[in-house]
Parts: sequence; structure tokens; C-alpha cells
Amino acid sequence: MERSRSPPRYGSMEPTRWPPEDEIVSMADSTTTIDDIEGELFKIERIREILVRRESELRYMMDDIQLCKEISRLKKELQQLIVLPENEKSNEEKQKEEELVQQIHKLVETRDFLVDDVEFERLREREEDKEMAEFLQTPAKEKKMTSRGQQTSTPYVTKTGLTLLKECCGFTCSIM
Repeated sequence: MERSRSPPRYGSMEPTRWPPEDEIVSMADSTTTIDDIEGELFKIERIREILVRRESELRYMMDDIQLCKEISRLKKELQQLIVLPENEKSNEEKQKEEELVQQIHKLVETRDFLVDDVEFERLREREEDKEMAEFLQTPAKEKKMTSRGQQTSTPYVTKTGLTLLKECCGFTCSIM
């Protein structure tokens, strides 16, 4: 009498049931080609790049909104001090008025930098899109000859030291 061995039951109450051989799909049996897979990977990478760009835009927008709110709040506070006649203001009120003007000035400069940075990013993205369009127009044989790391891009605009520092350290750089 020959008994069939049952598969081990690792925590399961019932034995594991394997699908019949004809239900198993193998990658080797698939009609998908390497070019199809590379094309799909390229599409996924492109979508990822678009999402990263959108995230960056939203962060800039959020920073801009916060700066504008803070500037508006400080302007209202300043307006309350300006309404008072000059001869009735205390030294503290005059000092507070000067501090508010300096804070507003600093926030406006920060916002100007933010706007310049957004414009730089737009120019960089436009250059990347241009390079990608050129890459897609090249024949398939030439594409495989150069890897992404081997492709060099010419800068669209001249980079300042601060921009280079930002690229080096990212958005969290404490120097910025």
C-alpha cells in the first residue's frame, strides 16, 4: 500500500492547492518582447517624471501661498500702525513699524527668489523635454548605443553659484 505524501501545512488548516499545469502562465510563454517591456518601462518612467514635476510645482505654489499670507498679515499689522498720527506714536510703535517693514521686505525678497527659481525649473524642464523629443526621434539602434548616464545635456541657462548649491544640497539645504 503506497500512501501519497501530503504537502506540509504551515499554519494552514487545509492543504495548499496548486493550480493545474495549464493555468500557470510563464513569462517565457508570453508574447511580450523586450522592446515591449522597455517601452512600458519608458512610459512608467515618463509618468514618474511628470508626477515629480507636478509635486515640485505644488510645493512652489504652497510656499508662494504661505509667503503671500504672511506678507498680507504683516501689511495689515503695519496698516494699523500707520493709521496712527506720527506725533502720537510711542517709541515701541515706531520700532515695531520699522521691524514690520523689514520683515515684509525680507519676505518679498524670498518670494522673488522663489519666482526666479520656478522660472529656472521651467527652463530646465523645457530643455529636458526638448532632449527627450530628440531622443525619441533617433533610430532604435542609436538609442541602445548610449545609456541614460552617457547622455549629456547642455545647460539651457547659465547657472549661478546659488543654483549649483541648491542642485547639490536640494531643497533642504540650510545655507539657502
